[in-house]
Amino acid sequence: MIRYRSRQSLISFFLLILFSVFSVITLFPIFALIMSSFRPGTDLMRFGITMESLLNRDKNLDNYRELFFGERSLFNLWFRNSMIILMLQTSVTVFLTSLVGYGLAVYTFKGRNVLIGLVLILMMVPIQILILPLYKMMITMKLMNTILGVMLPFMLSPIAIFFFRQFCLGLPLELMDAARIDGLSESGIYFRIMSHLMLPAYGAMAILEGLRSWNNYLWPLIVLRTTKKFTIPIGLNTLLTPYGNNYNVLISGAVIATIPIIILFLMFQRYFISGLSSGSVKG
Repeated sequence: MIRYRSRQSLISFFLLILFSVFSVITLFPIFALIMSSFRPGTDLMRFGITMESLLNRDKNLDNYRELFFGERSLFNLWFRNSMIILMLQTSVTVFLTSLVGYGLAVYTFKGRNVLIGLVLILMMVPIQILILPLYKMMITMKLMNTILGVMLPFMLSPIAIFFFRQFCLGLPLELMDAARIDGLSESGIYFRIMSHLMLPAYGAMAILEGLRSWNNYLWPLIVLRTTKKFTIPIGLNTLLTPYGNNYNVLISGAVIATIPIIILFLMFQRYFISGLSSGSVKG
């Protein structure tokens, strides 16, 4: 028994060392990015990432002053646009897809299997194939160069619908029968009972959809035309030009761009693991 415990302790110790090494390797690029943001961006390109340059005391906030208060800087507008898209698209997508997934899981109606099949097919279609028809739709609807044009095509994500359906398959449907006997309507059952049981799924999907909308690059690049309407990924990319690269604003802007996603993850992290595991094992 003592030998068994000693062996378990030794295995735990080696696993702790292994995970610590992986954590350092994973977090080092973020550390290097943050430390580089306090020095001229050209230093990073000239000397590369070295411990001497990262730990050098010659650091200041000039890059961040240029980022937020520079005469030609549009970062504040890009940040505002990205935040609007993040909050609106994430909340609308999570709400609508949860309703669709819930309906496909708990109600039996004619054509349900066909709808589930369509959702599965749409999950397999690459977004690049849909770019041209979506582009023509945005022109027809006069939504080019608008935030609504960026959000509208992705408000009903098939992956999110399938995820919510899988999660709802594990809900106790006996509660619905009891609520109907008590006279509760179908909408009341969803909003007053089932929605509370779906909190892990809401949290997990809020993180995934928020990350997707925040980092979305291809579709906003096609829809948005003027620099004041750009989101952060597109705006930062405009700092790299054949006539010169503004690494000062680029690096400090990349650091600021990570903060909203970290906050979003911290807000919903307690639901993240349980929501993903519940949605993946039920079927």
